[in-house]
Amino acid sequence: MISFQPTNDETAFVEVARDFAKERIRKLARQSEIERKVHDDLVEEAKELGFLSLELPEEWGGLELPLLTQVQLMKALSKGDLGIVQGLTSPGDAATVFRLLPNHADLQATKERVVSEANYPVALVDLTDSREPFRKSISVRKDGKYYVINGETEPVRFAQFAEIVVVFARVEEGEPIVLLLHDQEWEVAEGDYRLGLLASGLGKLKFENIVAGKVLAIGVEAASLIEKVQTRNYILQAAKQNGLMEAALDYATQYTAERKAFGQEIAKFQGVSFKIAKMVMETRIVNHLTWDAAIKADENSKAAFGLALSALHRAHKGVRFVTDAAVQLLGGHGFVQEFPVEKWMRDAQAQVSLYGRERNLLIKRGEELWKDEGWVTVE
Repeated sequence: MISFQPTNDETAFVEVARDFAKERIRKLARQSEIERKVHDDLVEEAKELGFLSLELPEEWGGLELPLLTQVQLMKALSKGDLGIVQGLTSPGDAATVFRLLPNHADLQATKERVVSEANYPVALVDLTDSREPFRKSISVRKDGKYYVINGETEPVRFAQFAEIVVVFARVEEGEPIVLLLHDQEWEVAEGDYRLGLLASGLGKLKFENIVAGKVLAIGVEAASLIEKVQTRNYILQAAKQNGLMEAALDYATQYTAERKAFGQEIAKFQGVSFKIAKMVMETRIVNHLTWDAAIKADENSKAAFGLALSALHRAHKGVRFVTDAAVQLLGGHGFVQEFPVEKWMRDAQAQVSLYGRERNLLIKRGEELWKDEGWVTVE
């Protein structure tokens, strides 16, 4: 039996997150999008409240919280505005790497920066999760004791801000590897793909004979590290998307309850009430799947990776449906910038493109099920 009752400490921390999301994040969402950067004061406030160091190890000055607690916090914050949450400069998606390798010799310089600043932006490039065309557009080859990277990545969060990049890849021989790039001269390409999440520093990283000498893991060790990082990141991203779903649901529900057409509230029309009901179901399903996956991850269960894939896959579908439905329920107002739902719909589209396409997630989930049943061996 899964317990969905938070502890007293979790409840108090989540309430702080909700207040911060409502009073600070939501009010600055549009300004941050226009400036294409989260204001430094807001980042500093988030840092002081501890929201930028939830996943970081204690040795790095972090809180090292259980994943289930983080899920509740990320959901609460993202209900304020997902674009700002994704733009709060921090170790971001690479934080789990640091949590799992806190004392790695090649991470000591990175540790000093993160400990001193806590909101130091680090980009994570996962080439193992890319679509086939992009896999062919970038390569990692071994050259003596070093590794050389060439090509262009898909859009990456914090690309425009980061001075440190962690790379998940496979060398040309197929061996998995985790590399650390530190103050090297890569380029950042912006483009029309920046549909949403405009404050999160999205960009494509362009590598031209970039030499990486710092190897954090290779072979079996790298494969294990990558899966654990993906598991935790997938769950956290599903939680963030769930927060955005709740924001869109609440806004659309209130709007349709207050607006009238033909002498009655819009919400009383059957087509509207049915759509609201489906939005509620999608939001709750994603919440359940995310909590279930987080509990298994905290237990270090082998099932956690598969459940994380399921949660993110459903969150991708759910966040696109709910935000699109919110725009439709507002009618013409749904596309006006004075109303937040048009931004949330764009943010949702950008979000789902960053963390694994639905088809890839579904394929990987199928492979996990096959392995669990012992039907096939997936390399």
